[in-house]
Amino acid sequence: YLTILLLLIATLVWWANKMIRPLRHWGAIYVPSKDKVLDIMIEFAQLQPGEKAVDLGSGDGRVLIALAKTGAEAHGFEIERKLVKRSKENITEAQMEDLAFTHQQSFWKADLSEYDVIFVYGMRHVMKRLEKKLEKELKPGARVISNAFEFPEWIESKKQGHVYLYEYSRTKNQKS
Repeated sequence: YLTILLLLIATLVWWANKMIRPLRHWGAIYVPSKDKVLDIMIEFAQLQPGEKAVDLGSGDGRVLIALAKTGAEAHGFEIERKLVKRSKENITEAQMEDLAFTHQQSFWKADLSEYDVIFVYGMRHVMKRLEKKLEKELKPGARVISNAFEFPEWIESKKQGHVYLYEYSRTKNQKS
């Protein structure tokens, strides 16, 4: 029984570390966007060829590939080494290496001022802090698409299901 108990404890510790580790970076546990949701996100973005888009917490690169297929230059920030590796493999397999790029870096340390469109599938505890970062860095007219979670102070321009589009303006985004 002792061996089984120790094995069970070791498994629980491994699982807890795997699930909680990303949260130490104020991020989210990796959950890929569903295809239907991704389609809505891409539609909301109204990407034009030559625009630059970024996926914050880009996971396996599925959003980056979808963005690149529109002709946009797509960048992703991801802190988990294994996901960055998988993302690069998926980008290569999709033959999108000229337009899709993944960076192993926390998006909190990245300058987002050069991007026209920002994609995020954050968690509730991240959105307030991210809202403040974006207010400091986004250029007027930038579009922000959020999957599942709203920004606490911003007013969405469009909503479908749990996908929110925010068109950033330095003066008109705040809720009253």
